[in-house]
Amino acid sequence: MSDLFSQNAVDPGAPLAEQLRPQKPDEVIGQQHLLGPGKPLRLAFESGQPHSMILWGPPGVGKTTLARMMATQFQCEFIALSAVFSGIKEVREAVAQAELWRGQGRRTILFVDEIHRFNKAQQDGFLPFVESGLLTFIGATTENPSFEVNSALLSRASVYVLKSLDEAALGELFERARASALADLSFDDGARARLVGLADGDARRLLNLLEQVRTAAHTAGLVAVDGQFIEETVAQNLRRFDKGGDAFYDQISALHKSVRGSDPDASLYWLCRMLDGGADPRYLARRIVRMAWEDIGLADPRAMQITNDAAATYERLGSPEGELALAEAVVYLAVAAKSNAAYMAYNAARAFVKQDGSRPVPVHLRNAPTKLMKELGHGKAYRYAHDEPEAYAAGETYLPEGLPEPGWYKPTPRGLEGKIAEKLAHLRELDRKAKK
Repeated sequence: MSDLFSQNAVDPGAPLAEQLRPQKPDEVIGQQHLLGPGKPLRLAFESGQPHSMILWGPPGVGKTTLARMMATQFQCEFIALSAVFSGIKEVREAVAQAELWRGQGRRTILFVDEIHRFNKAQQDGFLPFVESGLLTFIGATTENPSFEVNSALLSRASVYVLKSLDEAALGELFERARASALADLSFDDGARARLVGLADGDARRLLNLLEQVRTAAHTAGLVAVDGQFIEETVAQNLRRFDKGGDAFYDQISALHKSVRGSDPDASLYWLCRMLDGGADPRYLARRIVRMAWEDIGLADPRAMQITNDAAATYERLGSPEGELALAEAVVYLAVAAKSNAAYMAYNAARAFVKQDGSRPVPVHLRNAPTKLMKELGHGKAYRYAHDEPEAYAAGETYLPEGLPEPGWYKPTPRGLEGKIAEKLAHLRELDRKAKK
C-alpha cells in the first residue's frame, strides 16, 4: 500500500500535514478505486490532459492534495479559492489572472474548496470560462453535489467520490509520520489505537493529533506515550459528524434500516454512533417514534407507547440518563413484529384522494342535527353497528357511491396484525352472506 503523504518534507516549520503532503499519485494511500491501475483518476493523470471535476468526500481524505497534484503533473498554474471567504470579486480576479497566463501560453487550474457554499449565481459565474477552456475547474465538497452544485456546472464536470481512510491506511500513515517527525517518541499499542480511532478516517486530523501529542509529551518531559496519556491530553469527542450533511442522513438511514431489519445490535451501534457524534437526542427520539408507526405498526401497537414514553423520559431526564430510554426503545423496535401495512394503506389512500374528484358523502352517512336535514334524508337508513349482531352491520357500505372497495389495507400475518387479518376476513364473509 502506498503512503498517503510523501516523505519529502518541504519545510521543517510547516504543519506535519503540509510537510508530508504527497507529490505524485503513487505516494497517495487509499482512494485506490480512483487511483489504482486503470481507474478514473489514474487515467486522468496519465492522459496529460486536465479536465474539470468535482471531488466529493469527507474532510482529510486528499481533495486539496489531488487538486494541487494535478496542477503539478499537468504543469498548470494553480489558483485556490475558498467558497467560505471568497466571492464574485475573487472569481473575477482569478479569471483575469488566467487570461494573463493564457496569453503567455500557460494553462490554469482553478480550485474552489467547499464549492457547495457558493450560491447559484456564484457557481454560474464559472460556466463561460470553463466552457471556453480558459479555466480547468476543480471543486471540492463534503456535501452531495447532486443537491449542492447546480446542474449546469455539474454537467460540465466529472464527479469523483473519495472515501474515508480505513484503519490500515491510518496505521500506515501513523508509522510514516512517526518515523519522519516523532522519532524521539515511542507509542504503545494503546496509544496508537486510540489516535487512529480519534482520527476517524481523517488523515489531516491524525497528523494534527500527532503534533498535539508531540507538544504535550515534550512539555511533560516524556519519551514514551501510552493510551492513558492520549486520553488525558487529546481525547475528546472528536468523531466526524456533520449535523446537517450527508454523514447525518446516512447514519439515521442506517439506524432506521437496522431497526426495520430486526437487528438490535446494529440498531444500538448506529444510535450510539449518532449520540457519540453529537446528534440531538430529541431528534433521534422523534425518528424512533416515527419508526414505530411506520415499520412496526399494528403488528405490535405497544411499540408506539414505548417510543413515546422513551421520548418523554428523555425530556424529563436529559443526557446521559435519558439516553438509556431511547436505547431500550430502539432494541424493542428491532425485535418487535414488523408491519408497514397501515403505512402503505395510508400512502395509497392519500395518492388516490389527491388525484380523485370530490365525491359526495352518501346520504345515509350524513349528519342530521336539524329538522331540515332529516327531511332531506340525511342519515336515513343508517344502521347503528352496536345494534347489529356482532356489533357489525353486515353488507353496509361506507365509501362514496360508485367507488369500489379499494383494498388498501392488507394486514400481515405477523404479531397482533395476524389477529386483525382474521377478524377482517370474518367480517368480509359476513358481508358476502348479507349480499346474497
